[in-house]
Amino acid sequence: MDNIIDKVLNADLKTVAHLIRDVEDGIPEVQEYLKALYPHTGKSYIIGVTGAPGVGKSTLIDQLIGKLRNNSNTVAVIAVDPTSPFSDGAILGDRIRMQRHNLDDGVFIKSMATRGHFGGLTQSTRSVINILDAMGSGYIIVETVGVGQDEVDIVKTAHTTVVVTMPGMGDGLQAIKAGGLEIGDIFVINKVHLGGADNTAADISLMLNLDQRRRKENNWTPPVLKIEATSSEEINSLVREIENHKSFLQSLPNPTKAQIAKSKIKNELLEITQARVIQETLKEINESEEFITLVDDIFEKRTDPYSASEKIMPQRFLSLSFAKINRGLGLGEKA
Repeated sequence: MDNIIDKVLNADLKTVAHLIRDVEDGIPEVQEYLKALYPHTGKSYIIGVTGAPGVGKSTLIDQLIGKLRNNSNTVAVIAVDPTSPFSDGAILGDRIRMQRHNLDDGVFIKSMATRGHFGGLTQSTRSVINILDAMGSGYIIVETVGVGQDEVDIVKTAHTTVVVTMPGMGDGLQAIKAGGLEIGDIFVINKVHLGGADNTAADISLMLNLDQRRRKENNWTPPVLKIEATSSEEINSLVREIENHKSFLQSLPNPTKAQIAKSKIKNELLEITQARVIQETLKEINESEEFITLVDDIFEKRTDPYSASEKIMPQRFLSLSFAKINRGLGLGEKA
């Protein structure tokens, strides 16, 4: 185990890739590696890139990688894609758009599947971020799947969240409806050649100015950029604003920085706990005699799945959950 940890800390990409594969496959033993690596996390700067499908997120990230590498930064990219119904793998293949970086040892790109999880991130994605952080990546870019109303999870992990939209089709307002207004630290209007970028920028700026709650809570005013992601030169403005936001966060008072950090830790702990409770409790329910009996009762039409679920939930589910929590806290069954 020590050998594996040392290889990850020394950025051995082959070892990192194998460990990420084990995380995705849910190999139980990988938890011990994640525990050992966690003390080495907290050094990477995480950039979230989100927005509706087709707005050009992957092209923008491809250019962003090049700009960050010009300053000798190491960059890791996680492209969260929809899940294949056949293989449970990612199906969009965003790495194809970034393939010019494949031979660069300072760049690591990984596509990950949502596997039915809405909101853009899965628990395995968060674990992979920690691995890449421990590996020493200067920047970690997380491109989320773009699933509309639920596209807000990235803000719980990223330091800077970039919301990408494009002119036309109401995308400017759609970003706002989907929660993009609340989560965006930087707004990018891509594909300005389509026309109408000025109107989209005006719409977003107006809504940002009307968001009084955010203006009171945060001294950062999100910039609204109009760019063409295929132009390497125009990405410079995005890099500058990312660095500006990074400097802004670093300038915050220590109590505020601690509060932000603890909020991210709280969300991560809740997600890990939720995933374990659901996985372990459903496993016990599935293997119980009561569950098997209920399946037979539904098959024979002696009951229905809704009534059967009501029988499971109040008694077995809650008792199992509290028993597990108590055992985990060392309180025993009667606590």
